[in-house]
Amino acid sequence: MKSSKSSQGGLLQQWERDHVWHPFTQMAESTAEPPLIIESADGCWLVDCEGNRYLDGVSSMWCNVHGHRHPTLDAAVTEQLGKVAHSTLLGASNVPAIRLARKLVELAAPLSADRPDGRGLTRVFYSDDGATAVEVALKMAFQYWRQREDPRPEKTKFVSLGGAYHGDTLGDVSLGGVERFHRLFKPLLFPTYRAPSHYCYRCPLGLERSTCQIDCLAELVRILEAHHREIAAVVVEPLVQGAAGMITAPEGYLRGVRDATRRSDVLLIADEVAVGFGRTGTMFACEQEKVCPDFLCLAKGLSGGYLPIAATLTTEDVYGAFLGSYAEQKAFSHGHTYTGNPLGAAVALASLKVFEEERTLEQLPKKLALFKQKLAQMAVLRHVGHTRSRGLMAGIELVADKQTKAPYGVDQRMGARVCRAARDHGVLLRPLGDLIVLMPPLSIPPDLLEQLCDVARRAIVEVTESNAHAV
Repeated sequence: MKSSKSSQGGLLQQWERDHVWHPFTQMAESTAEPPLIIESADGCWLVDCEGNRYLDGVSSMWCNVHGHRHPTLDAAVTEQLGKVAHSTLLGASNVPAIRLARKLVELAAPLSADRPDGRGLTRVFYSDDGATAVEVALKMAFQYWRQREDPRPEKTKFVSLGGAYHGDTLGDVSLGGVERFHRLFKPLLFPTYRAPSHYCYRCPLGLERSTCQIDCLAELVRILEAHHREIAAVVVEPLVQGAAGMITAPEGYLRGVRDATRRSDVLLIADEVAVGFGRTGTMFACEQEKVCPDFLCLAKGLSGGYLPIAATLTTEDVYGAFLGSYAEQKAFSHGHTYTGNPLGAAVALASLKVFEEERTLEQLPKKLALFKQKLAQMAVLRHVGHTRSRGLMAGIELVADKQTKAPYGVDQRMGARVCRAARDHGVLLRPLGDLIVLMPPLSIPPDLLEQLCDVARRAIVEVTESNAHAV
């Protein structure tokens, strides 16, 4: 006789197959085996409806910072529920949203030293997720050039990088350079200038990093020099291009982009959705090259992975272009139903409190040293072409031939198969094609970090050294 737990799991699996449509998933193939259904979580662990435990190796899509069910974050949500769960920011405000805006401005204050006027990011516009945070920045940048005291309405174009991924709204997709994600939507998109990615392992310019002078940056500078009169902003992910394949930028690249945009009178939008909140080793990735962008886009780790909330920070200069009489209609006509949601803001404040109380950033160096050591052990494997990391985020690129860098065929699904093997050993990972992503919670203790890396290595060996062609 089946247990009630097993019966419930079977019913949920059937409803899952009958009704749930997953993102970025070929649903015709996803029903080949029963889906994994997460029922609960604790710390760095996720638990399915059968009671099996899995180490959360990707921070539940790169956003869980302090682990699941952290008592401080749980308490913040509970306390706020006793006050108000949601109220609009249209014509009103709420206490947590105000306090969070102040805290984010304080955290970003050190970046202000990079600005000629010494005034940094002082204004916060809330939205719901990373895609909307970037979309907000795009629209603000576009409107800014039309409304500032000396309007430049011809500045309507944007520059992004090859392999860029900034979200799935149409503005973000227009910036995007991940062909498999966005090719179908091309008729709907606006044109952008595309600078080469800083993908040193597979350099788009055909160069070698040992002799390259960051020529990809030089190409971006050439675009700005030639077209700055029509360019509104450059959009980059500071230090690491996430969905492009955990592609790490050479030292000085971000600084060079900021200097070039200033010379060309072009705005800089820093998409820190994935790299913000300690992921690269500092609170914001921009800190590492002392760069203050004109827009700082935040989400994912903002709420510690608890609730959807995003923020776009900008300067007084940008904000001032939207001020005027009602009749001038200069207001930023953009918003979301859950903008500045009190629950999201309350848990975000609690997450930032945990950063301070648990000294999260100060605890990272020893973990990062261990992480580097473990990645080095994977780098020598026969079918690992390249490992790259910044902070506690890494990509392991699988190849069919290490000498030629020849990739596996798409139909071999090596990345997916490695992640499935890791799951059999109690670790949840998600691939980007044939790139294995490791991005555990910042709070992960050293023994679990070691376990995560050892399982990833074991799964890579099992799958790549096997003659099997199916999971």
